[in-house]
Amino acid sequence: MSAAKRNLSDKQSRQAETCANYLTKNQEYMNYKTYLQLGYPIGTGVIEGACRYLVKDRMDITGARWGLEGAEAILKLRSISKSNDFEDYWSFHLKQEFARNYASKYQDIDQVCSALS
Repeated sequence: MSAAKRNLSDKQSRQAETCANYLTKNQEYMNYKTYLQLGYPIGTGVIEGACRYLVKDRMDITGARWGLEGAEAILKLRSISKSNDFEDYWSFHLKQEFARNYASKYQDIDQVCSALS
């Protein structure tokens, strides 16, 4: 039904036209039946909930001030923790730190390992 038949104002008509153009332009990305069969989340609620849970709840602590670098660091750790991947991550982190600080600097790494034991 056209905007005129719905008695829409000029502003409402322009907004409806913008919306219709968007939907027409992006129709190929709206194959919801297939997406649901593949288990993809449909709608923004899942994403918005995850953002609130992961980001907003941490960043909105009263009195907290975050720079970009600090916020990124804490959100990475929060993401790892909330995904129950912290133990795997920490093991990986320690191996990377060992390689960076010791293994790459000494020719005889076995000697270094023996000294640390």
